[in-house]
Amino acid sequence: MDLLSGFLKGGLLMWPIFLCSIVALGIIIERYFILRSASVNVPRFMIQIREHLKKGDIIEAINFCSEINSPISNIIRKGLTKFHFGTDRVKESIENAGRQEIYKLEKGLSILATISGVAPLLGFLGTVTGMISAFIKIETLGGNASPSDLAGGIWEALVTTAFGLTVGIFAYLFYNYFTARVTKLVSEMEVTSTDFIDVLYERDFSLPLKEPFVTGGKNI
Repeated sequence: MDLLSGFLKGGLLMWPIFLCSIVALGIIIERYFILRSASVNVPRFMIQIREHLKKGDIIEAINFCSEINSPISNIIRKGLTKFHFGTDRVKESIENAGRQEIYKLEKGLSILATISGVAPLLGFLGTVTGMISAFIKIETLGGNASPSDLAGGIWEALVTTAFGLTVGIFAYLFYNYFTARVTKLVSEMEVTSTDFIDVLYERDFSLPLKEPFVTGGKNI
């Protein structure tokens, strides 16, 4: 018996389980590529930022961050754009940018967690409805039901459970994997932000910027 035949024998509850699998697969693929592109070599990144700041070359530092598409480069770039307002404003900008980046990293994970719990429950519900169907059949036949008469209800009970558990297990595994990746990225963001603030304090502010700092088309 092929997969399609087994799916159809599972009854109506197979369709919401199938929908859960499609949604979970979409989230898994999208989060995989997003989190993969979010990684950055933090030590090398900070060396470049430190060199630009020591030279007072803020524009080059911002351009360098813009070339790297990652949460870490985004929050440092936000901080650099507030450089001329002072360290306190830089900290505030980094904190706000950090919250936004964390939200982007965690997007869709709550749905994946929900599917990991809902899919097995739908499978168990299919088990209950399948067994109810089997017992109704027994009652209808007056207790003289043969195994073939009960096969439909038993199929529904077993197939929905198998499919629901399979979807739930994969969703749960990837949810934990992505959560661990996000936790690691958030930790790197915190460490990098602290290092960046330390670099600002270490910088000799008597050194002039290499060129005027430009925001909104005006020199500051």
